[in-house]
Amino acid sequence: MPLVTGSQATIHYEQSGSGRDIVWVSGAGGTASSWDAYQLPYFNQYYRNTTFDGRGVGTTVCDAAQPWTVEDFARDTADLIEAVCEPPVVIVGLSFGGGIVQQVAIDRPDLVAAVITMGTGAVSVGWTWDYQMAEIEWRRQGGRLDGMMAVTHYAAMYYPARVLGDRDLWPKLRAELLEYYLTDTAEDSLEAQWLPCVTFDQREALTRVTVPMHVMAFNEDVQAVPQDGEEVAALVPGAEFHLFEGMGHCSIYGHTHDILNPFIKDLADRYLS
Repeated sequence: MPLVTGSQATIHYEQSGSGRDIVWVSGAGGTASSWDAYQLPYFNQYYRNTTFDGRGVGTTVCDAAQPWTVEDFARDTADLIEAVCEPPVVIVGLSFGGGIVQQVAIDRPDLVAAVITMGTGAVSVGWTWDYQMAEIEWRRQGGRLDGMMAVTHYAAMYYPARVLGDRDLWPKLRAELLEYYLTDTAEDSLEAQWLPCVTFDQREALTRVTVPMHVMAFNEDVQAVPQDGEEVAALVPGAEFHLFEGMGHCSIYGHTHDILNPFIKDLADRYLS
């Protein structure tokens, strides 16, 4: 199991493919394996790909006192890039991973050729605040979600109604989600990783970003509403905003990866060719 000793964490990572570097940053609760099924088989043909467990999940170990901040997660990502990649790299993040890659662009632009951030925002307000804080407070009171209750709860956040109603696709996604939610990974991450999703505010700092940024939003994303992505793109000088119809927060996993993977590759090609 490859490990990197960073400034605050011992980070478990995986690397595959060859060529210039793309670093994939998972959302809250995601691990190095989050990209294995739907992204790596495609991208390994073109690039060297680095995935990793963020602090608070998987086998990455961090003894720093909580609460952690998005800056802490960005520091881990930068430590990993410096240790096992050849900067500048393209960094791709989804959900909280989007906030992390945005923070890497803020703090360590020297490591970044371009940022691709998906299902993201610059600050948590309104619905995104209420939803995440309700989950956090419920866990603090001893609640948890397991098995099919977790699958049905989160699937409604991840996928559009047409996917949930697809009698061929839904059983496949259900099985994949159930395998994940039978572990403690999601529950372990709830406060450690979800809290910085709620408390971060990058609005002022994003106006100073100097690296190219592409913001991808999904019009049926009820977890990170498209308006939040629009705000990120409006704040970052020269950022490009891309809105995808008929997709939800996690459509990149098993629903429209055949559309999104080539799109991301075309963006990466601009900066890594």
